[in-house]
Amino acid sequence: MKTLKIPEATIMRLSVYSRYLSEIDRKGIITISSGDIAEGVGVSPAQVRKDLAYFGEFGIRGVGYNVKDLHRHILKILGLSEGWNLALIGIGNLGLALSTYRGFKDRGFNITCIFDNNPEKVGMVINGIEVLHTDKIEEIIPQRKTQIAAITVPADAAQDVADKLVKAGIKAILNFAPVVLNVPPEIELRNVDLAVNLEVLTFNLGGRMA
Repeated sequence: MKTLKIPEATIMRLSVYSRYLSEIDRKGIITISSGDIAEGVGVSPAQVRKDLAYFGEFGIRGVGYNVKDLHRHILKILGLSEGWNLALIGIGNLGLALSTYRGFKDRGFNITCIFDNNPEKVGMVINGIEVLHTDKIEEIIPQRKTQIAAITVPADAAQDVADKLVKAGIKAILNFAPVVLNVPPEIELRNVDLAVNLEVLTFNLGGRMA
């Protein structure tokens, strides 16, 4: 049986929908239409319906969606019904900001371990977590049952860190280092290059201003 491929843009929008539904739920709103969701997140009602249709029927025609039920379904689709353990490697400016970012915990991501190779940072305690040396990655990651890692080290150190993470049994990597990483195909890898995203913005701006 052929598996339906879900566009990555749809998955990203589902994440936005879930945050909006969480906000609406806190306001005590019980039902919501695709038009309301669309207006709240800045897409078209048809796009909302198309995105949700990949995963089944959730609403009632003429009534809309139950906010709590739809939010729960989307969290399940995104794999957020249960929490995920996250390792953070690199405590520079970006790494430090991520280590104190409350949004991770709110979305079900629990930072279990933090690593750095700077002797001045090893031993620091951030939000109750001691910063360990990167040499301990292969030992600590399995002990703390950590599945996902975020890399925020300099480019020249990123591949070595990725290799250690793979050996430690990590399943997915979010890479903030401005370098292409080589990892086995079974490892989920997502690169977040801030400069590339800024260049996309300037390209789009250039097209509008031409």
